Amino acid sequence: MSKQKKSFTIRSSFVGREDHDRKGDEDYNMKSASKKGSKKNANWSHLDQDFMDELKKEVRVVEEKMGKEMRVMQENYEKKVSSLVREAQKNTEENSTLKNKLGQMVKEAQKSTEEKNSLKIKIGIMEKDVRKFTDEKNFLKSRIGQMEKEVQHLTEENRSLKIRMVQVEANDSMRHQETMKQRQKSEKIEQNVKYLIRKTTDLENRSRRENLRIIGLPESHDQRKSLEVMLQEIIRENCPGVLDPDGKIEIERIHRSPPERDPKIKTPRDIIAKLQNNQLKERILLAARKKQFKYRGVTVRITQDLVSSTLKERRAWNIIFRKAKDLGFQPRITYPAVLSVIIQGKKWSFNEIEDFQAFLMKRPDLNRKFDIQREDPRRYRRVYMKK
Repeated sequence: MSKQKKSFTIRSSFVGREDHDRKGDEDYNMKSASKKGSKKNANWSHLDQDFMDELKKEVRVVEEKMGKEMRVMQENYEKKVSSLVREAQKNTEENSTLKNKLGQMVKEAQKSTEEKNSLKIKIGIMEKDVRKFTDEKNFLKSRIGQMEKEVQHLTEENRSLKIRMVQVEANDSMRHQETMKQRQKSEKIEQNVKYLIRKTTDLENRSRRENLRIIGLPESHDQRKSLEVMLQEIIRENCPGVLDPDGKIEIERIHRSPPERDPKIKTPRDIIAKLQNNQLKERILLAARKKQFKYRGVTVRITQDLVSSTLKERRAWNIIFRKAKDLGFQPRITYPAVLSVIIQGKKWSFNEIEDFQAFLMKRPDLNRKFDIQREDPRRYRRVYMKK
């Protein structure tokens, strides 16, 4: 039993050493085993020689087994090492492949991160736009509510206006009839007023039929002589043949018009003289039409004294009168403001400038000579409402 225990102890120690020696070198293991055996032999030197012999035999058997096992282990180790080398190479290749894939994944992750950041920015902008749109939507809703109220208010006003329009249309016919009556009355009144103005103007002109109007006599002569003396001298110097045999000129009154001089007007005021002899007045006017009167070297004109409205109507004929005179049509302005001309031996009379222009439109040859068709007739239209 002691031998078996000793052999078991030795074997267990060798087995433990074998496990330890698998990790190291074979020569080193053999040396260490021999050293330990020598130590044990020294310790067991007191044992019998037989036990030593058996022990040596067992040691040799163990050594042979250990050699075989060591060779098998070495072969297995080499196989494992080669397989491990191959696996290491394979793992290295896989590792490089994984590194490449990892690099690509890192790049893709960076790219996705950038895209994520840009998406975050876009989402932020979109959120702002959504908030802005929401605010605008709320504002539009409130505005639409206000507009609906305004539309409702306008609808009510429109309804009330329609009712009023119906009422107005119902009364429109009556008002129209009243307006027509008022218009007819106004037209009659206007016609009556025009007639009365023309009548008044005619009466005033007739009341002045014995008057003469002397134009252009300087007022500086008033300081030396009276107006009556100057009128008598003008007539005696320019038309002495119109006087009666006694040579008297009976003047009822004579004065300048207007009574007061306007400092803004530089031309001398006209002289109004009323003669007692109407025939003498007509002879003086006839002589004044034929001859230009002068007094102390100054040209004076003697015309019939008429109302200012009649004089304005006569002045409206000035352009046409001068043109007709240049063309030799023997124009005359007769009472109150009628233009008469002689064309091809025939006498024509025109009360209004519009009538004369209409006459020219029918005579293209005369129209080209006068060339006044572009004149505005409203410039010369007679206004009977003003004196």
